[in-house]
Amino acid sequence: MARVKYTDSDVALVARMMRAEAEGEGRLGMLMVGNVIVNRLKADCLDFEGLRAISHVIYQVQGGNYSFEAVQKGNVFYNRARSAEKRLAKQTLDYWREHPSKYSLWYFNPVGECPPTWYGQPFTGQYKQHCYYEPQANTCEGAYRW
Repeated sequence: MARVKYTDSDVALVARMMRAEAEGEGRLGMLMVGNVIVNRLKADCLDFEGLRAISHVIYQVQGGNYSFEAVQKGNVFYNRARSAEKRLAKQTLDYWREHPSKYSLWYFNPVGECPPTWYGQPFTGQYKQHCYYEPQANTCEGAYRW
């Protein structure tokens, strides 16, 4: 059973985002970005209340900007999805979850070290250049749903 409902176009959308945000971090880095996308859809809390589809997560606007920098800047995100990334996207949509992105709703690529919190949310770990953050305890049960 998949973690979330999705269509073929959702797979392609997640694949494009994974590649645009983390291609330089290889397969595992792209899987972690995909996991955050799925977590945001499942969470239904904090910054991610009311998101009901993959496209809602990808094209979410917060503070006047898209939540994902790749949507704003264009670059690789607007290229066609490739089969390798589509396979990785299906993995995250179906079952894949690993530390440090397992319960994370946020990530970013800082100039220096990963700060211990980001917008008040605790640091869970780093993979290559990205720092991952999950919700503070008891603030978002949905982030921990399978």
